[in-house]
Amino acid sequence: MANRNESRRKSVSAVPDQIPTPGPASTSLLNFSMPTEIVELPSKGSFYPKNSTLFGKETIEIKFMTAKDEDILTSPSLLKRGLAIDRMLENIILDKSINPTDLLIGDRNALLVAARVTGYGRAYEVNVTCPSCGETHDNEFDLGDYEQYYKKSDIEESTFTVTESGTIQVELPKTGFMIEFRPLSGRDENQMAKARTMKTKNNLPSSQLTDMFKIMIVNVNGVEDKPQIAEFIDNMPALDSRYLRLAYQDAVPNLELSQAVECPHCGYTTEMEVPITGEFFWPG
Repeated sequence: MANRNESRRKSVSAVPDQIPTPGPASTSLLNFSMPTEIVELPSKGSFYPKNSTLFGKETIEIKFMTAKDEDILTSPSLLKRGLAIDRMLENIILDKSINPTDLLIGDRNALLVAARVTGYGRAYEVNVTCPSCGETHDNEFDLGDYEQYYKKSDIEESTFTVTESGTIQVELPKTGFMIEFRPLSGRDENQMAKARTMKTKNNLPSSQLTDMFKIMIVNVNGVEDKPQIAEFIDNMPALDSRYLRLAYQDAVPNLELSQAVECPHCGYTTEMEVPITGEFFWPG
């Protein structure tokens, strides 16, 4: 990715509309221009409301990760509150009008992978478990050229429709109800993570699927009342539930970063999604 994007990189001074006007020139001998990277978004700016800063935005420029960003990612206070990733993204995104929690999950993931590459390079070594023999082993994933793993929306070749507000409409096969839903954002992802943590802490049963539906569905057959929608979701036929999950996957752009992994123990080879674990920003 470094060679392909070399022409994209430029010094911070090249974007005066986004960076505050510098004060008197420093006499430090250790000054240097911070390189930046222009990241193409999987969504190409689609599926955002027209009044959003991100509407129609195809790329976002980020600065390379620094030691300060490492401090943010390891801050006990920010980690406890689940804010470390958001604060790191705030720090590296040059356009300060962009709120990282407003980013669609696919766009957000693209920025995270790009940031990781700028900080530590394209090689990502992590421990994985073979689905065939159950043995664990280290595997090196290549994060370079991650843009080839962008999954585009199949909306134009489907029966789905997109509204002016960026939501998606689809008819369920079993009930025949018309569902309008919106793509999930970083804020939604944080909300679902907090809900999972709270339920685990209180020994409550998991409800990840219905929790996700209750966040993303904005109306059912024109009904926007949240309690009524929640009741419908809890009683939605499994056929409709599966159809809606697949519709979301087809309609919403994302980053699906998976690569072939061969097990050194049994020789089994399979496509495996690159795991974004705690090691992602802390290579060994």
